[in-house]
Amino acid sequence: MSDSTSLPDRYFEFIDTIVDTTLKGKIRSVEQVYQMLVQQIDSGTGEIFERCLADRLSTTQYQLAHETDELKTAKASRIHRALQTIEKQWELWQKENRVKDAIASAADRIIQAEPHTRLFALLREIDPNQAEVLTLEQQRQLAKTLTDKLDGIANPELHLEVSPLANGLQQGLQSWQQVEPHLVSWIYEQGRGQLGFGGIPGQNGPWALWAKQVNRPFPQGLFTTLSFNHSFLDFLDRQPHADVSEWVELTVILQGLQRGLVVWFDKMVYDSKVGAKLSISTYLTFALIWSQLANAVQGSTRLNSNTREHLTNACFQVTLQILRAFSQRDYFPLYGGIFAAFTGEYLRGALQYLDEPLRRVEGTQEKARILTLLGYSMRAMGNFERSIAFHQQALDIAREAGDRRCEIANLNHISRSYVGQKNYALAIDCSQRALIGSRQEGERLGEANALANLGFSEVFQAREQGELEPEVYEGAIHYLEQGLQLSDKLADRQSQALCRSSLGIAYVAIGDYPKAIANLLKGWESAQMSGDLYLQGLNLAYLAQAHYRQQNLEATLYFGGLGMYLLEQIEAQEWRQSAGLLSIIQGQMGVEAFQGLLEQHRPRIIPAIGVDGYDHIFQLLEEYQRSLE
Repeated sequence: MSDSTSLPDRYFEFIDTIVDTTLKGKIRSVEQVYQMLVQQIDSGTGEIFERCLADRLSTTQYQLAHETDELKTAKASRIHRALQTIEKQWELWQKENRVKDAIASAADRIIQAEPHTRLFALLREIDPNQAEVLTLEQQRQLAKTLTDKLDGIANPELHLEVSPLANGLQQGLQSWQQVEPHLVSWIYEQGRGQLGFGGIPGQNGPWALWAKQVNRPFPQGLFTTLSFNHSFLDFLDRQPHADVSEWVELTVILQGLQRGLVVWFDKMVYDSKVGAKLSISTYLTFALIWSQLANAVQGSTRLNSNTREHLTNACFQVTLQILRAFSQRDYFPLYGGIFAAFTGEYLRGALQYLDEPLRRVEGTQEKARILTLLGYSMRAMGNFERSIAFHQQALDIAREAGDRRCEIANLNHISRSYVGQKNYALAIDCSQRALIGSRQEGERLGEANALANLGFSEVFQAREQGELEPEVYEGAIHYLEQGLQLSDKLADRQSQALCRSSLGIAYVAIGDYPKAIANLLKGWESAQMSGDLYLQGLNLAYLAQAHYRQQNLEATLYFGGLGMYLLEQIEAQEWRQSAGLLSIIQGQMGVEAFQGLLEQHRPRIIPAIGVDGYDHIFQLLEEYQRSLE
């Protein structure tokens, strides 16, 4: 069918042939019709065939509607059924060829990309944020198509750059098949009560199990590194000859793990809140892994400068893909909790790593949400100026995108950061704007947080102005109680923790220690349920203060030690508040008596932070005291 001038006539003839052959009983299956279409329809001429088929269907339908002769009607009916069979097989042919065309186009985009950018081109093609995401089978077809296209190209430099991409894709899919059957078996082994990515180094958690399933050194080495919480830089130094194909293989495996875990956690119908929390943890954990890999590549002395830059950018590209996918989920935490996903050394430097990809993306709604998360975390670290900058940028993007929930959330966060800067007038202004906006939108979660922030800001403003009468604080406490009631109705643990801790801190400020302790204990419990380490540490720090004011030194040491440890782990500056309080007690009692009193709480502290965590309490006190010298 090369003569384009007679193509419609040829297609009409072809359709009539299929119909005639069908009516004579010579076509016995729809598969035969499909094969005839495959053989006769030329690439790029499908639209012409479709018009011809539509014309024949229209003519037959007209005959059926107006024909009165029974025999002619019966024949027209049989022709119409034959044409419908052709139409259905044509739709199937189109669908399958669209996939083939899409894969061929993807391969062309990779091959035609500028030299040294083809890895990024591949990562774009397998990006889970694409409008049409490639399935694993389609990724396998992409690898084969790349290999087939290279066979017809003589350029040796192109072969050197593209062949590793195709090989890595194929190897990654094979390795993923080895790991996939063991995706969630580790969860059943360690028990539902300990779900997460932590555990005893080298034993519990998924990494040790997955390391046993793959027989390839690069992914196996990474899983072992994660299992033992070892340095990513040491991992890379032990893999000096890893090439691009192994990085592509690792990408495919980690994408499969992340995708599979999120799907599994999202389907936890027996406890959707736990499922959402674990999905959040999954997104953040895998984003952090890629960020840490980027940081390790950048710091490696065994790689040349071009390779370092190449792989660093690739790792950041994957990090950003994960964060963008995460930002589009309903459970994206607009009100905090980045630290919920991490323990121990995973917390160190997480924010700096996650911050980097945002420099490489245009202003989008997804960016606003990621900036919100980072701004919250910056505030937890005591970096209020940078926190406000993040939230202000997110606020501007959210307004432009019409994302009112995100806009209200950032007003609330800015209010809280202004409290940290002791700029209470601006804090009150932002929380009032958030309260008005949330009520206009019917955004109940934003309203609960705005009420908590407004009350919190007014308490601290009154305290700074030297107001000591309880009556001065009644209005502020009323806002906090309203926020708490709304949070209880919403059953939102994060907002409950915020309102309870704010109420507790307010009561500490006015000297009502029994009410402070009652609210802070409940705030601590809610923060544990929401997984927010910053609010956990903050509640513990103020519990220590409240107990100290009541001269309950045993409770002061217990809560102060735990709070100091948790806050220091996330680099929140409030750890020094507890360290100062404990140092005062140690100075009053003497080191030996102090250690003996804290030792009494050792059985309660170790289950929470481990033996190393308990020992670290004393190290932190020494560090704090040295900082005062």
